[in-house]
Amino acid sequence: MTYKLLFLDIDGTILKPDHTYTASTKEAIAEVKKQGVEVFLATGRPLHEVRELAEELDVQSFIGYNGAYGLYQNETIINEPLKESTVRDFLRLAKEHGHELVCYTSEKNYFTTLTDPDVEKFMEMFHLRKNEAFAESVIDQLLGATALKLQPDDADLYEVEADIRLSQVNVEGARHAYDVIRNSVNKGVAVQRIMDRLNVKKEETIAFGDGMNDREMLQTVGESFAMGNCDPELLQYAKNQTTTVTDSGIANGLKQLGLIK
Repeated sequence: MTYKLLFLDIDGTILKPDHTYTASTKEAIAEVKKQGVEVFLATGRPLHEVRELAEELDVQSFIGYNGAYGLYQNETIINEPLKESTVRDFLRLAKEHGHELVCYTSEKNYFTTLTDPDVEKFMEMFHLRKNEAFAESVIDQLLGATALKLQPDDADLYEVEADIRLSQVNVEGARHAYDVIRNSVNKGVAVQRIMDRLNVKKEETIAFGDGMNDREMLQTVGESFAMGNCDPELLQYAKNQTTTVTDSGIANGLKQLGLIK
C-alpha cells in the first residue's frame, strides 16, 4: 500500500510527559517524508504554540484547535470559529461554577484569569507563552476553548447544544482540563476535508492519537493507531494499538505498516 497522508497528535503521541520526543519519533517522521508522505501535526493546541516543534520535525502542515483550523503547506484550508453565543454560554457557566476558561485565537490564548494557580500550572505544563486576559473584542475570533478546574461530572454542563461535547485532556496533571469538541468541527472532519481537497483515498491515510479528542480522526483514516498510553476508551475506535509514547510508539506503528525498518 502507498500511503500519502500521516496525521499525528502531539501531546502523548509525539511528546512524552516531559515535553520531549524520542529520537526514533523524529527519525520516523523524516523517513516517511522521504517516501512522499505529507505529515500533519493534528492537535488540540493553538498552532501559534507549536511552531518551534514543527520546525524541529520539519513539518509544514497542521490541524489545530481540535479541527477548527487547518493549514496545508502554509495555505489556510480550514477556518471554523466557535459561535459567539456558544462562547458566551461557556463564560457564564465558568463564572457560575468557579471554573476557568482559556479560549484560543489564531494568535493568542485568552484566559478568564491569569493568576489562578491551576491556570498558571496549565500554562506551564503546555508551555503557553502568548497569554492575555479574555477580551470581548476577540469573541468572534475564537477557534477553540478548554475548560479548567472541572470535576468529571461538570463536563456535562458545557454541552449546551447538540453539537458540543467535552473531552478530558489525556495528560497527567491536567485531568481537570476538558477540551471543547464540536461534532461538526473536529479532527476527523478536518482530516476528511483535507483528504477531499488533496484527492487522497481513505486507505492512503494513517493517524496516531492517545486522547478522546482523537476519536473522530482515528475513525476517519485507513490505518489508525492508539498509543499504548491512550485513554482506554479510545481503543475501540482504533484499528491498531502501538507502544507508548516513551517506547517509540509512532516508529513501532509505522514499522507494522512496513513504512520504516
